[in-house]
Amino acid sequence: MIEHRPFSSLGRFELDWLSARYHFSFGQYHDPNRMGVGPLRVWNDDAVQPHSGFDPHGHRDMEIITYIRRGAITHEDNLGNQGRTPAGDVQVMTAGKGVIHAEYNREPEVTQLFQIWIQPSARRLQPAWDQRAFPAQDRAGRLVPLASGRGGHDEALPIHQDAALFGATLSAGQTVRHALGRTRQGYLVPSTGQIAVNGVTLDARDGAVISAEDEIEIAALADSELLLADLP
Repeated sequence: MIEHRPFSSLGRFELDWLSARYHFSFGQYHDPNRMGVGPLRVWNDDAVQPHSGFDPHGHRDMEIITYIRRGAITHEDNLGNQGRTPAGDVQVMTAGKGVIHAEYNREPEVTQLFQIWIQPSARRLQPAWDQRAFPAQDRAGRLVPLASGRGGHDEALPIHQDAALFGATLSAGQTVRHALGRTRQGYLVPSTGQIAVNGVTLDARDGAVISAEDEIEIAALADSELLLADLP
């Protein structure tokens, strides 16, 4: 089953420095039918204006994955970590038993990103942060694990859950397949372009909940960049 969630149906939040769209309930946006998919609790689509950002704030007991679509984000936290993550790269923060961090757009252009929260399989983990480059050419025509707690994904950033976030860039006409399994579920978002998943068309920044599917076929109807969360 593929449940299509058009971009126009997402929750929204606007400030002078932030334009946000929410795939699931978050902050002041609440939809009892959109509380998450398995341990996936948050998928925010944020546009952050230049020289602004999220001032220091706290998190706990969450795996927070940030995928930069355009621009760059600079991370700082109370563990002493600091780093700039540019477009196409990924950062992962294990909030664990508690961490205070800030995220700033120090660039001269708008930064666009997906922020994805996954509940970990255990509470009060040791907090940690890391980032990694995933060049677009390495994801061309195939699904590459970006962040994962599943076996065999040694090149992915580690998370503490039986889940994986894949990324791919597809040229128009290309197709990739993924063996999901009927006992698992997925959430799929094309960052750019237009795709069809098992025949259901998704435009850029739409979402799709996938369940009870042994295998999914993703066909690019235009040059596309996409993310797929494989979830218990």
